[in-house]
Amino acid sequence: MNDQIKTTPAEKWIINPVNNFIKKSTTGGIVLFVSAIVAIILANSSLSDWYHHIWEHKIGFTFDGETYLNYSIHHWVNDGLMAVFFFVVGLELKREIIGGELSNPKNALLPIVAAVGGMVFPALIYGIFNSGTESAHGWGIPMATDIAFALGVLYLLGSKIPTSLKVFLTALAIVDDLGAVLVIAFFYTAEINFPMLFTGIGFVAFLFFSKAFGIRNTLFYAIIGIFGVWLPFLLSGVHATIAAVLVAFTIPADSKVDEIFFITKIKQYLERFKNADTTNTPTLTEEQLHILEHIRVTTKDAMTPLQRLEHGMHNLVSFIVMPIFALANAGVTFSNDILAETTSNVTLGVVFGLVAGKVIGVFGVSIAMIKLKWANMPLGLTNMHLFGVGLLASIGFTMSLFVTNLAFNNPEYELQAKLGIFMASTIGGLIGFFILNKNSKSKIIINSNTNA
Repeated sequence: MNDQIKTTPAEKWIINPVNNFIKKSTTGGIVLFVSAIVAIILANSSLSDWYHHIWEHKIGFTFDGETYLNYSIHHWVNDGLMAVFFFVVGLELKREIIGGELSNPKNALLPIVAAVGGMVFPALIYGIFNSGTESAHGWGIPMATDIAFALGVLYLLGSKIPTSLKVFLTALAIVDDLGAVLVIAFFYTAEINFPMLFTGIGFVAFLFFSKAFGIRNTLFYAIIGIFGVWLPFLLSGVHATIAAVLVAFTIPADSKVDEIFFITKIKQYLERFKNADTTNTPTLTEEQLHILEHIRVTTKDAMTPLQRLEHGMHNLVSFIVMPIFALANAGVTFSNDILAETTSNVTLGVVFGLVAGKVIGVFGVSIAMIKLKWANMPLGLTNMHLFGVGLLASIGFTMSLFVTNLAFNNPEYELQAKLGIFMASTIGGLIGFFILNKNSKSKIIINSNTNA
């Protein structure tokens, strides 16, 4: 009997290498970075007019001579595709709160407070640069951390980095995402159509009731979530991505069977499969097919709908949603007076807000919490590790670009903000990488002295 998995030439040379590339934790960040670079190149080439014009084409639905939802492609990307991104963010938030790092108040305190500090100080610093001007409305731009890029940089360091540091940054970024969602909901929302808003909220309540009633079909939640929640929110004036987070919180997070039952049943099915009659051909018997179907159903029942969706949608978000978002939003056409743009109040506010604000907020607040003995230093970490994470938190690419689109209607301010985002993300990412790389080798010795 051949116990080797048969591999076709297509799998060996194409499918498996592509799958291995996709599974790497840094791949999403690489694809996002390449997409941003492509957008910048297009925006500053002979194709600049075509690049900017293509996103303004409108797509709508015509019924009985009337056109509905007639929005630009750029609008569909930011309110439609990004809703998928925020849905996955919501799933991650719920998982972390229920069974992750945020489920233990003692362990969650430090990254939660650090994340809050990492949002407040950047906003304050931006406000100092832009106080009393019409660009002051962009205070939310430097508040966000791009979890894909920040974790991507961290994972480039591999095993040199303590696991607790990755956990700390993940928890911090998750809380940061929640903060960004709340900021968008309360401060970057247009005029509100309350009947539509209440319609969406009513369907959110209906989904929560459905979850309590035991409905677990993800297609059911998708249909109600899109047409009952996302669409009314889109028409209400409240940003539609908020609807995606709310729907994510209604997804059931419990499994139908516990671990012991699952193990017992799978053992029984495997034993039945082992003893089943075979055809001695590449095909299976009806009995074997039925056993495999039972295994599939039992395996599905052992998985929570929340984690199944989160896992299943990861590649969609990383390799379709985020790259398209970057292509649509990262294309900055540099003016002839680039020096004036980079030294504007908006640009400086974003740069100093992200770099200095995140370091003060994340690193400074964390050290203060530890010194005051309100929280403990995570196991295996040092002060320099926290300083490096503070710098990585200044990578605000995706969420900062998203808030920029909501904060400004002035193209000049948009350009300046995006320049600031690119500058700050590059500075924070590079310096954070080198600091963590330099200090990782001595982490055990330093930490043992700290504990002493």
